[in-house]
Amino acid sequence: MTADRTTDQRRGGRSARSSGRDWSTYGLVAGASLISVSLAAYEIVPASVTPLIRESLGIGPTVAGLLVGVMFGTAVLASLPAGAFLDRTDSRRAMAIAVVALFVAGIWGWIAGGNGNYWSVIASRAVGGAAYVVVWNAGIDIVSRAVSPAHRATAVGIFTASGPVGFAIGQSTGPLIAARFGWSAIFVAFTGVSLVGLALFWPTSRGYGRRDGDAPTAREFGTVLRNRTVWLVGILGFLSYALYLFINSWGSSYLTEEVGLSLALSGALVAVFPAIGVVSRISSGLLSDRVFDGRRQPVLLGSFGLAAPLVLGFTSLGSVPLLVAALLLSGFAIQLTLGLSFTYVREVVESRVAATAVAFQTSVGLAGAFLAPIAGGAVVDAAGFDVAFALAGALAVLGIVLAWRAPEPSAV
Repeated sequence: MTADRTTDQRRGGRSARSSGRDWSTYGLVAGASLISVSLAAYEIVPASVTPLIRESLGIGPTVAGLLVGVMFGTAVLASLPAGAFLDRTDSRRAMAIAVVALFVAGIWGWIAGGNGNYWSVIASRAVGGAAYVVVWNAGIDIVSRAVSPAHRATAVGIFTASGPVGFAIGQSTGPLIAARFGWSAIFVAFTGVSLVGLALFWPTSRGYGRRDGDAPTAREFGTVLRNRTVWLVGILGFLSYALYLFINSWGSSYLTEEVGLSLALSGALVAVFPAIGVVSRISSGLLSDRVFDGRRQPVLLGSFGLAAPLVLGFTSLGSVPLLVAALLLSGFAIQLTLGLSFTYVREVVESRVAATAVAFQTSVGLAGAFLAPIAGGAVVDAAGFDVAFALAGALAVLGIVLAWRAPEPSAV
């Protein structure tokens, strides 16, 4: 069933028309995005200094991959309950509490890493993963309800673009922070910035977190899980996140170990892969809303159609400029789906359970993000980078097949 696109705008005491022209709406989106930027940097930054962490703690590639993967694994488990909770509570307050929890988790990881306590670091990252998924789901929900339906995909694309910005910052500055303050400082370096974002978000988001009327029933929640289109969008998200995190986690190691570049240069070059997502995720909404007149399927199909050959042929590229070009183009392609899927999934369910649908999308998508660094490390360890990138390319081919079958929200 197609969602009622006007109900979201009536909640919170301000109409979509007035909020679209209100400068506070820009402050809301900017504050929420800054929070997400800082937390995305915290999320990915261990990947930028994996060799240092492995040497310091004496761990292998698969175990090292868990430092990134655990946040996504925790988010997979926590996302759907978080979405159900957000549909029943004030998501604005929940987001603020989660930001504070993440700040505490960053300090915890810094201390644990300095003491060489691997499992304590993992525990801090698990707490961070649970808190981050609340920030992500609540942020998408509030941003979606603060703008008109005609601009929703664009606004959500801007918010989700905060992810690659944070990834790029984490990948490029992680080695510099580690060299100056020790590798464990990477865990606390970014979470403090989220408090600045919260200070901007809090006063501009008044009225958008509260829920009007009765809470959704268990039957309404069940409609989300029984919706075939929700599952299709979720699987597309799974594939996109798996590709995204595989390259983010092991691209730097490939450039260091196989191409022979320095760790700092490899991190800087791989940073272009998530960084292009700033353009890609915003473009996904603009392309869908403007070029394709609100249609979602052409963008999803183009995303996987461009990504597949780039990932399949990545290790056959013989020069650094070609590798950088492949990182840019594949990063753009893969993140088109990541930018659009959260808008798409809200539009195929009733608005009363929209946060649950977003949470489901987050959970299934992040399952791919959780598995990719760990599985990628295992494949690299057992068979090398060529096989690992070939398997990643096969996932992109599967994405082409599924995107071809994706219906438009108006047809659901």
